[in-house]
Amino acid sequence: MRLLVTGGSGYLGSELLRRAAGRDDAVGTRLTGVGSGPRLDVRDAPAVRRLIARIGPDCVIHTAYVQSGPAMREVVVDGSQAVATAAAEAGARLIHLSTDVVFGGERAGPWREADEPCPITDYGRAKADAERVVVDACPGALLVRTSLLYAGVTRAPHEQLVADAMAGRSAARFFTDELRCPIAVADLAAALLELAGRPERGVMHLAGPEAISRYEFARLLAAAGGGDPDRVRPARSADLPVARPRNCALDSSPAHGLLRTRVRGPGEVLG
Repeated sequence: MRLLVTGGSGYLGSELLRRAAGRDDAVGTRLTGVGSGPRLDVRDAPAVRRLIARIGPDCVIHTAYVQSGPAMREVVVDGSQAVATAAAEAGARLIHLSTDVVFGGERAGPWREADEPCPITDYGRAKADAERVVVDACPGALLVRTSLLYAGVTRAPHEQLVADAMAGRSAARFFTDELRCPIAVADLAAALLELAGRPERGVMHLAGPEAISRYEFARLLAAAGGGDPDRVRPARSADLPVARPRNCALDSSPAHGLLRTRVRGPGEVLG
């Protein structure tokens, strides 16, 4: 299978390329990161079209994004539309990565694929808009919503926060009232590569099997790194002046039942 990964120098993209090595003809793009793949700014629609036409991928896995900054909306929405349009023109399967924060989190229970997005942050709104433009441009696309990534070759942002707190470099506190379903990046990458050869389309939730708070997750990470989990300092998101999505737990049971790839919870991954 010829595979194109946008954002190939990123946390998920680089794991996809590592796992595809020797099995697939895989190319990963980069913007500013290191790597051997072609440089690509996904906001440049003609450049995206030329690259995808030249490579001729069987599947495009779109992971490139930025989470903040003045270019965030252009990268997330316009860039996703450019990739989806070019993939559709080339007849390539498209797997588009989305996020659990398309949900506002103000309810009990996990969110299912059929639930209507209700974001409350700029990033969540941009990702929800990106989902809509992707489906319009490439109706056969598979939109995969996932959650916090961890356990990669390098530390993910949440892991780094915990490590800094354990080392006394940060006074970070971790929310007891924000629920997520963390997924090991290796498990997500394996599942996405499996999905690259499958026919599913539409929306799929693909996160970890356990809904835990950021505080509970930080304690697990601290213990796994040899630190004292009792040094992890709690806080409440509800006490902040700015609203944040609190319950973003995803019901991923349909995907877990469908795929051969086994998705593990953080208790198992972190020991």
